Amino acid sequence: MAEDSIIRKVVIPNRQGLHARPANLFVKEALKHTCQVELERDGLKVSGKSILDVMTLAAEQGTELSIIVTGSDAEMVADALVDVVNRFVEEDEAENEG
Repeated sequence: MAEDSIIRKVVIPNRQGLHARPANLFVKEALKHTCQVELERDGLKVSGKSILDVMTLAAEQGTELSIIVTGSDAEMVADALVDVVNRFVEEDEAENEG
């Protein structure tokens, strides 16, 4: 791993897991940045900038993922992506109210 990589551990908080809508939110945020973004679950590492890759993780509620960001703004980008994951609960609640 490169010296400018940042790893953040997150746990999928929402009841429906990392389904299409939250995966899309994650990928949209990742694509805003030039850093390399990867997600890892149980040794499977995928691009955080590909919705198909993110969906292959099949991350249910309670799944721990590692967000691995490599690049010049890695720490800022990693923090932004953690914030996106933490907002999944709000998205889940809004979806259930509608």
